[in-house]
Amino acid sequence: QVQLVESGGGLVQAGGSLRLSCAASGSIFSINTMAWYRQAPGKQRELVADIANGGRTNYSDSVKGRFTISRDNAKNTVYLQMNSLKPEDTAVYYCNADVRTPLVPYRYHNYWGQGTQVTVSS
Repeated sequence: QVQLVESGGGLVQAGGSLRLSCAASGSIFSINTMAWYRQAPGKQRELVADIANGGRTNYSDSVKGRFTISRDNAKNTVYLQMNSLKPEDTAVYYCNADVRTPLVPYRYHNYWGQGTQVTVSS
């Protein structure tokens, strides 16, 4: 079993910064892509950013230049540094990862964290 646990959410004023962390634990053989998604009330869940095992990154247009995704492979952890936050960034942020386990090392399974609330006040 694999668990993803997010931390670092909270309430911040517009223009402020937050750093989210997501640690993967459990029966892990390897992790490929790790990502952050978000879901605002009444909206669909959307990709914010992702990072491959080798470090290649991808960002949604709405966060480019403001957010930075990074990872520590030794700690199985992914981070999201969020700067210049806007009220429209308010959402529940979810961590996502493609993980291979020792029992099934030839196939990646997709896992989600429980989410962490980010609220940006104007």
